[in-house]
Amino acid sequence: MQPLIDSAHATDGRTLKEGGDGNGTAEPKAPPAALLRLRVLAAHRWFWPAAVLLGYLAQTAFRLSLSIHNYYPSVHADEDGYLAIARVLAGKPASEMPTGVIIPGGYPLLISPALRIADNPDTAYHLIMVINAVLNALVFPLAFAAARRLGLSRPQAFLAGSAVALVPPVIFYSQFVMTDAVLPVLLLIWLISMHGWLSPGSTRRRALYAAAMSLAAGYSMATHDRGGVVVALTALALLVVLVIGWAPRLASLAGLGALAVAYLGTKLLDGYVTAQFKDVPGAGVGNKVFDNLENGKYTTTIVVRTLGELWYFMTSTYGLGAIAFVLCVVAVFHRRSTAADRVVSFVMVALLCGTALASAAGLADDNRVDNWVYARYCAVLVPVFMVVGLVVLFRAGKRRLLQLAALGTVVVGITGLAVTEYAGRKLNVWIIPWTVPDAQFLSSTYDGLHMGRTTFGALAVLGACLLLRVVGGRRIIAAVVGCLTLFAAYATVAVTNNIAEPHSKFRKYEAVGLPKEAGLGKGDNVVLDWDLDWGSRMSLAFEVYWGRVWTSNVKNGNTPPESATAILLAVSKDPGTKPESSWQKPLPGWHVAKYNMERGWVLWRKG
Repeated sequence: MQPLIDSAHATDGRTLKEGGDGNGTAEPKAPPAALLRLRVLAAHRWFWPAAVLLGYLAQTAFRLSLSIHNYYPSVHADEDGYLAIARVLAGKPASEMPTGVIIPGGYPLLISPALRIADNPDTAYHLIMVINAVLNALVFPLAFAAARRLGLSRPQAFLAGSAVALVPPVIFYSQFVMTDAVLPVLLLIWLISMHGWLSPGSTRRRALYAAAMSLAAGYSMATHDRGGVVVALTALALLVVLVIGWAPRLASLAGLGALAVAYLGTKLLDGYVTAQFKDVPGAGVGNKVFDNLENGKYTTTIVVRTLGELWYFMTSTYGLGAIAFVLCVVAVFHRRSTAADRVVSFVMVALLCGTALASAAGLADDNRVDNWVYARYCAVLVPVFMVVGLVVLFRAGKRRLLQLAALGTVVVGITGLAVTEYAGRKLNVWIIPWTVPDAQFLSSTYDGLHMGRTTFGALAVLGACLLLRVVGGRRIIAAVVGCLTLFAAYATVAVTNNIAEPHSKFRKYEAVGLPKEAGLGKGDNVVLDWDLDWGSRMSLAFEVYWGRVWTSNVKNGNTPPESATAILLAVSKDPGTKPESSWQKPLPGWHVAKYNMERGWVLWRKG
């Protein structure tokens, strides 16, 4: 993308000698002694590897400071499903599958060591937060590598990587047991490797890049259904490049071979997980997506929801994602684009739009706000698009920068306007703050979705960066990106304090309060009533850490499993209701052990 970013106006109207009189005759001012010493230090071979390592450790520590206090699942049923699979991958017996369907096991495989080591659910969850922080912080060195590949100097790439790794869409989901902690890392590896495979170099080097690209694609499919789109795009790129000859055929064949191996590994992992939950069906997400796409009745809704997801993506990147989107579209068709830039730009745009379209078609047909502007599914692409946007900010001339920014602003405006005009008052129904965290921060309110204020907030950040860049030129761009880094960190802390923590606290009783009050512990196998609080049913699949749970309609005649030691039944909260009324015809040997009529539950025990 370098020919499209660089321009004839790269010096912003100045001579290459800063401080000159415009004719190049004046000598540049001598830099301060401290800056000279820093340059000497940076010239050492070990400096930048050490700086990147220290930056990575700082990023990890920052994530831990936000999430290490978490010790129970609160995002139902996503976390509970991943924890249930991690449980069996850690060598423990299978329990209830809270999601009701089999989900991919790639992420549970990464966190399963926590459940293998820990002897209680609290410790296991803490360890998972550590694993998440370690994995998610890899966005920083990978963003650094991506920025270097796009032509930034080491100091510039360090600043860009720092800003990208700190934005809320990257960190927010890593504070929970969710695949989004690791998917941004896999996609960065995938795109960096794809660019390396298509860039000049030895056949061996390009073959290694192709293999890494395919393995990252395969593991992304093992991690989430979105990875299926990644694998499809990878296969398409490999076949097209193999036919056209944009890369050595041996390198492309190595990529195809690695993709086949990764695909086989994914299927083996899926088969193993499915075997542990024999009575649980597959997710069938793809079938629902295609069914809805083929149903003309949903066409307009799907299109608008797709635009809504793109709007959210553009605003959550402070407009830099919109600039990158426009640049990638141009790069696909521009004759000066290299094969690497053209292919990577195409797959970036295709994956973003394909993910938005697929998730828009697969979401439920109800009035939840997040069905119109869902944040999570496209968030995994925030790092790579922000890297491209920051490269434009660093390298483009004024005219090119303002052109791309203007077009990006138009994209943000059109997508946002389409949603507000079509959805209207539906955007104020059933608002769950957890699902639109970035939008709430940018609108400076946490009481709902305000798309106009969110758009203004995102474009205000972009406008400030552009204004300083245009007025101050390249001399102050490092300071601008440094300020953006601090703003991103502040935004992440604000979103954590105002959305992540309140959400978690709201779910605390059902996860840890109820089992503690009920006296559940080692040796307990628990039957859960279908009418029991939904959040409790979800979280107890993990909190009953040593035994297992079942969900069954025991009070209406279902026989509890022989190995069950306790039954949690829902009971009416009406005054005067007795706990024994929760089970009209109890089986012999069962008795009421604990209850909380205000919370609406009764624990029956055997013996």
